[in-house]
Amino acid sequence: MTNKLDELRAMTTVVADTGDMDSIRAFKPTDSTTNPSLILKASQMPHYARLVDEAIVWGRKRGASLTEVTDRVAVNFGAELTTIVPGRVSTEVDADLSFDTEGSVAKAKAFIAAYKERGIGHERILIKLASTWEGMKAAHQLQSEGIDCNMTLMFSLAQALAAADAGAFLVSPFVGRILDWHVKAGGGPYDGESDPGVKSVREIYAYYKTYGIKTAVMGASFRNAGQIEALAGCDRLTISPEWLDHLAKDEGPLPRRLDPARPGPAPARLTMDEKKFRWMLNENQMATEKLSDGIRLFAHDLGTLRSMIQQRLKEAA
Repeated sequence: MTNKLDELRAMTTVVADTGDMDSIRAFKPTDSTTNPSLILKASQMPHYARLVDEAIVWGRKRGASLTEVTDRVAVNFGAELTTIVPGRVSTEVDADLSFDTEGSVAKAKAFIAAYKERGIGHERILIKLASTWEGMKAAHQLQSEGIDCNMTLMFSLAQALAAADAGAFLVSPFVGRILDWHVKAGGGPYDGESDPGVKSVREIYAYYKTYGIKTAVMGASFRNAGQIEALAGCDRLTISPEWLDHLAKDEGPLPRRLDPARPGPAPARLTMDEKKFRWMLNENQMATEKLSDGIRLFAHDLGTLRSMIQQRLKEAA
């Protein structure tokens, strides 16, 4: 019998949600995504010390700034990932640029240039941007210049509509964090059909497929295997090693739940502008809080990574 991971691969592009190279080699996903939290965690693993060490030596030789050295660590991990996965690698723009369109565009282009110096073309990289209005504007500019974007920290249809209007390559609705909010608010118990995170992804998927929107939907941030199974057939799913392992060991059947030919009922089509975006987001308490929380969390972990690198630079002086 085939396992559920193999069955999932037959209908969905499987993406590894980790900076751990060994896990990626073991499960052979098509793509890989990282974020500041994952890079921080991987940077503290002895096995990947060489990727941090190289950036420290590089920074010392060139008198590079702390930000430049931190960026090089991220690109070191990303470049390594491109040698393991056949598809795309996502690299995230700094969380503290989430409300800075010009800064986000400049950082994205710097990442693409750094990859190009290593012989890695822009077609292998996705730039991750926070799903703020400023992030959408940055995505629109970058996409117009051929740089594909992954809109992260997505918790609502309003964000998905704005991302589609921006022409984003893909969106990453955070299934697990949506569930977390509802459970904390006293909701549940939930199963795969009633899970609010699953329902959010299905709504976005139905909207995109119904109206012929090419932006891909990639469910992210899973809390249990049931959420993944309930989204089987989604364009892409980014899954942590824990749940990849679980699916690989489960030999039960995995029916398709999302189908572009039968996407299900979709909301009425809307054209998003800044006022409508901000109002719709404001009216969604969960999305407003989780977007803010997510930016703070990623900014905190990025700050921790910068502090670690700063200490290493001092020790190397």
